[in-house]
Amino acid sequence: MNVLVTGARGFIGRNLTARLQAREGCAVIPFDLDNSLDDLRVGLEAADTVYHLAGVNRPDTADEFEIGNAGLTRDICGILRELGRTPVIVMSSSVQAALENPYGVSKRHAEDVLRVFAAQTGAQVCIYRLKNVFGKWCRPNYNSVVATFCHNIANDLPIQISDPKREMELVSVDDVVDAFLAELRGPIGGRDIPSSSLTLGDLAGRIQSFHDMRTNLLTPDFAVRFNQQLYATYLSYVPDEARRQQLAIKSDQRGGLAEFIKSNHFGQIFISRTKPGITRGNHYHHTKAEKFFVVEGEGIIRMRHIESSDVVAYRVRGEAFQVIDIPPGYTHSIENVGAGEMVTLFWASEIFNPDRPDTCFLPVLAPTESPVAA
Repeated sequence: MNVLVTGARGFIGRNLTARLQAREGCAVIPFDLDNSLDDLRVGLEAADTVYHLAGVNRPDTADEFEIGNAGLTRDICGILRELGRTPVIVMSSSVQAALENPYGVSKRHAEDVLRVFAAQTGAQVCIYRLKNVFGKWCRPNYNSVVATFCHNIANDLPIQISDPKREMELVSVDDVVDAFLAELRGPIGGRDIPSSSLTLGDLAGRIQSFHDMRTNLLTPDFAVRFNQQLYATYLSYVPDEARRQQLAIKSDQRGGLAEFIKSNHFGQIFISRTKPGITRGNHYHHTKAEKFFVVEGEGIIRMRHIESSDVVAYRVRGEAFQVIDIPPGYTHSIENVGAGEMVTLFWASEIFNPDRPDTCFLPVLAPTESPVAA
């Protein structure tokens, strides 16, 4: 299948082209500002599907709106008439087409040109009126508040919020591309694209919380897909030198320990390096549950019910990829019995709260007991 993409180097075009190039049996024909009408003709001669994404939204003069939007659409339809071809055409328009500003009028004229072409030739066309599309590779400080906020916050630059209570409806570029690609399967006709509504103040706050993760380690609720999409967008603007994050290490005679990530929705993850012969723990929790995962080295995890003297022991090795559940009400410990350092990944069901630590000291083994591993 041959697919022509106009505006291939634009924001949506780059995302669509990347997905198309990953499809088996799909040859992408890119068309952009540095291409000629002859190049467009060659592409239209071969294309089975045309994604018409090219357009003008920030010209020097208002006349350029009509030339870049409606004019190019007329060129496409005119060439196709000359060639006697009717490929499927998917066009990206804008909700601005319902308004009377120069940009909106030019997009509406482009839609009309395409509808007339479809009526006269029987070509299958689909027009998407998009709104506030955000995602990776969008140009900041241009015409996307999401891109601007993400870029500036990621680079520790100030942002301006004209009205924090202003509502916006946002659409992810990945959802747009999903809808566009679905048109390849037919029948043509347009797909609903999910959107999210929030205020400018909420938008800025969420993006700032992503930036603050580097210090407080707190993740948002990624069960909300919009948060996933917005975080992915923010991360695409983080500069190379800022992607490396140094965790705060708490070191003592036992080794080192560092918190890795926290969430009010899933608790927290931390990691430790423990020296040979050292035992960590010997405490229990009333409500907090934990999981221990030794990823390197060899250890023994011991636990006993606080009302019992029976000790259960688990010998664990990094090569085994085993996780041990630590229930509340069980005092527990982990001992490094290997020759080198033991690296352990811990998960706790709640974030550590120094005002309510829920950590009660109690040795697993009595002083006279000998450690035995199951």
